[in-house]
Amino acid sequence: QQNTGGRRTNKQGGGQIHGNYGCKTEKRKKDKTNEESLRELWDNVKCTNIHIIGLPEGEDREKGTEKIFQEIIAENFPNTGKEPLTQSQEVQRVPYKINPRRNTLRHILIQLTKIKDKEKTLKAAREKKQITYKGTPIRLSADFSAETLQARREWHDILNMMKGKHLQPRLLYPARLSFRFEEVKTFTDKQKLREFSNTKSALQQILKELL
Repeated sequence: QQNTGGRRTNKQGGGQIHGNYGCKTEKRKKDKTNEESLRELWDNVKCTNIHIIGLPEGEDREKGTEKIFQEIIAENFPNTGKEPLTQSQEVQRVPYKINPRRNTLRHILIQLTKIKDKEKTLKAAREKKQITYKGTPIRLSADFSAETLQARREWHDILNMMKGKHLQPRLLYPARLSFRFEEVKTFTDKQKLREFSNTKSALQQILKELL
């Protein structure tokens, strides 16, 4: 330390501040890595799940949720051949109890035995476009963590723009963007896409309002 006019200065102070900043940066990186690992683990747990959205309450109490799922498959995908389209491991309403303060219908959660069954079912649902139960429109959806759902939503505007430019975009599991630009490219987040587009002026022009 050095005394100058009654004031003390610490020659090592700058280094101390710089060191603290470095520690905080490393901690933020570690926390982000831990969050991403936890999200990935949670998505892996959910990777064979399908949500049925919009099915009236009470239907499953009379027949059982698994029976209803079989009826949905039979009604919407009758030409699946002798082999069943899916084999379910567990079927239940979520949340388990009805919340009287909420007017929205509870989802039915289907846990399938194989990932390929889930992918086959959702692919068939996308191709059919409208899924029904006894003529009533319902939806089939993959089951993701809240963070992954948000990450998937963030790609929607870019997906729509790329569709209009015939870049053949696809949203891959769990939240990766794939498209064809010279060759097939895949990105896990917007930052990596931005860095790539900065090297391709034509792509940068397409995405300039979205990145």
